[in-house]
Amino acid sequence: MPASAWQHTPVLLHEAIDAVVGNPDGLYVDGTFGRGGHARALLARLSSAGRLFAFDKDPQAVRSALEGPQRIDDPRFAIEHSSFAAMRERLYARGVSAVHGVLLDLGVSSPQIDEPSRGFSFRADAPLDMRMDTSRGETAAQFLQRADERQIAEVIRDYGEERFAVPIAKALVARRASGRPVGRTVELAELVARAVKTREPGQDPATRTFQALRIFVNAELEELQQGLNAAMDLLLPHGRLAVIAFHSLEDRIVKRFIARQSKSEPDRRAPFAPAPALRL
Repeated sequence: MPASAWQHTPVLLHEAIDAVVGNPDGLYVDGTFGRGGHARALLARLSSAGRLFAFDKDPQAVRSALEGPQRIDDPRFAIEHSSFAAMRERLYARGVSAVHGVLLDLGVSSPQIDEPSRGFSFRADAPLDMRMDTSRGETAAQFLQRADERQIAEVIRDYGEERFAVPIAKALVARRASGRPVGRTVELAELVARAVKTREPGQDPATRTFQALRIFVNAELEELQQGLNAAMDLLLPHGRLAVIAFHSLEDRIVKRFIARQSKSEPDRRAPFAPAPALRL
């Protein structure tokens, strides 16, 4: 289906816009453009003096913003083909050193999941790609073809929180050794279904493994930490950061980041108390 055909309502649309926009005349960042649902709502909230800078790793998402019937033809809007992790450097290059708000909507987008050729879903047979940026990087299939059993098990365990990570990794390596490496979504889903001995109610047994490989291939957690740091460097005093997260790994990183940044360590000594001696 062409990019122009996607009709997607972003999650927490109004809540996110309310949370991030404090000054309608300000400069804002949409770090995950997708198909522009949040971006359009942000622009609708901003005045003629406001500006919105968007980022997306997916070339299809960037193309949809610039071309076709769903393009955003607004002088207040600009988009970069880049991860939000690089927002600080990209904005500096545009002469922007501070913004009033940053919005991040984490994870894979609906158009990416619904397009079988992208390889994000186990519901359709397709090459096991999983890259959000199809112009660069290693696919999930390429990782599974080169990694050893320990590396595969660590990825599935750490990024998918899958307790059957070791049996799944063993099965993947054994199949590769037989001359039939896993290279398609259905092949991976069927292999995982045989290796996972118990089922979570209402969830396909391959869900956690697909999640793990996607997060690893796209360096999602590392980029999230970099993006949060970049946002803090860019935000003006009283600026706002809104993050929409969908699973515990992202949620944990965001909550810990907020806790660290919110900590204040006032000097509770009486005004007349002597400064503590320095240990040299």
